[in-house]
Amino acid sequence: MLDSPEQLLEKIRLGEDSFLECKQVVLAGEKIKGPERDELADELAAFANARGGVLVLGVDDKTREVVGIPADRLDLVERYVSEIVQDSIKPPLLPVIERLALPSADGRARPVLRVEVTRSLFVHRSPGGYLHRVGSSKRQMESDYLARLFQQRSQTRLIRFDEQVVTDASLGDLDPALVDRFRTSLSRDDPRTLLRKLGMAREDDSGELRPSVAGVLLGASHPERWLPNAFVQAVVYRGEDIAGAADAGGYQIDAKDITGPLDAQIGEACRFVMRHQTVGASKKMGRRDLPQYDMTAVFEAVVNALAHRDYSMYGAKVRLRMFSNRLELYSPGALPNTMTVDTLAYRQASRNETITSLLARCRVPADIGGLDTQRTTMMDRRGEGVAIILERSERLSGRRPAYELPDESELRLTVFAATIDTSSGEPV
Repeated sequence: MLDSPEQLLEKIRLGEDSFLECKQVVLAGEKIKGPERDELADELAAFANARGGVLVLGVDDKTREVVGIPADRLDLVERYVSEIVQDSIKPPLLPVIERLALPSADGRARPVLRVEVTRSLFVHRSPGGYLHRVGSSKRQMESDYLARLFQQRSQTRLIRFDEQVVTDASLGDLDPALVDRFRTSLSRDDPRTLLRKLGMAREDDSGELRPSVAGVLLGASHPERWLPNAFVQAVVYRGEDIAGAADAGGYQIDAKDITGPLDAQIGEACRFVMRHQTVGASKKMGRRDLPQYDMTAVFEAVVNALAHRDYSMYGAKVRLRMFSNRLELYSPGALPNTMTVDTLAYRQASRNETITSLLARCRVPADIGGLDTQRTTMMDRRGEGVAIILERSERLSGRRPAYELPDESELRLTVFAATIDTSSGEPV
């Protein structure tokens, strides 16, 4: 959008509209007197809530003259913008900030900052409320318009979030090898047609084919570039609780942010558990390993957490916590539809149909030990995962895993570790 200096300069001369806002920067020593923080936050959030736009700092919005920003103050102004989009807008924005030189009326090149905001996947609140761009001005959204916008951007879950277009991603951001693994042996579709059929790409408002949320999560090498919350935070603590870990002289034994395509995250999360669980041994009838956790149950739990979590919740990630006596897995989002924790083992509902259909095509990694399953793909879509988690874990540890909704925005699964008798090497 207005990528070249020539396009930008021509647009400035024509004046502000739905996609362009200009602001003069007023400095007083090391302080920025204008534009004010709240004013700037409102302008940027309004762009994100509409169809995106470009803010140019260093242009008088009344005369349309390029007045510039002193070169030695560009860092100061850039930090100012970065702080505003992080602190004054909820959820925060991730704009592209570019330094350019544009000719002023006297022909001299003067530095400006170009701040581009794309149409967001989220609805943003700024100090002025919920605003959107209408022509050259920002306006408060009426309640019915705001309700429709929440619906369109899936935060009320009436439209599936995994089907939404990621407006600042392009087809070139997808890894062809990651996409081709979903191609059947009989498929002769060209890449664009294949992406459409798989639900990995859709047309945006202007008709351009772009990756969907599901396409980014399973077809891009680094989906966290567009969805910063799309990762697993895995931590191993000392003892049975976090306070006890600190008292024991060390807060954590190990910690890792697991990123990458969703199927890669599933595999690495299972390996993380394998590395850190305690494994005893029994010599009765030959040596037999006795792990703390049933890896088939752990695998099903991790798959469910990543497949069914709410990706529209900004800043919320899947959390895997290991203690000496249990494993906890937190998945963002309330339960879909009318499901409750008591009906999880008996009913099937999916928040992310496209993601689950793609995971049903992903192969189970061969290096995850202890899997006792005939399934070759990560999901079978028969709704048996929760029953497997409950039954196999209880069989090993003697305690039934617990599903809970601590605050209606996060599902917690607690899997209790099997206690090994060190003298006999048998579960107790």
